[in-house]
Amino acid sequence: MSCTELTIAFILFLGSWAQSTLTQPASVSGTLGQTVTISCTGTSNDIGRYNYVSWYQQYPGMAPKTLIYRVNTRPSGIPDRFSGSKSGNTASLTISGLRTEDEAEYYCASASSGGTYHSGLSSWGSKTKTCPVLTASLLARKMLPQS
Repeated sequence: MSCTELTIAFILFLGSWAQSTLTQPASVSGTLGQTVTISCTGTSNDIGRYNYVSWYQQYPGMAPKTLIYRVNTRPSGIPDRFSGSKSGNTASLTISGLRTEDEAEYYCASASSGGTYHSGLSSWGSKTKTCPVLTASLLARKMLPQS
């Protein structure tokens, strides 16, 4: 990650078994404390057809963690700052009260008519990277020499 320490990279992984690609805008930015929404657009054969949209968060070198499943359900332990929604062929992950620890990779996935229920989520997406705007005080701290 090269933007800043506070970079939030939203990456939607395209698996080799994927039946279709879900897309996301090229960039999104937000300041700490702000609300950020990541969109994930599919078709009437995946997001538009099924209520099996999931969102995952992954830190470098660690296993992905499920944030949202079945469009808007949070597993226990996931803070309510994370919420999911769907309208037509587009699903969204909203992160409110943006924090530094939200710097991670995020993935969306959806069931697809190209797969079967037992094959699991079969539509994945394409890559997006986001750099939050640094406040003046954070920028000053970042530029100070480390002791």
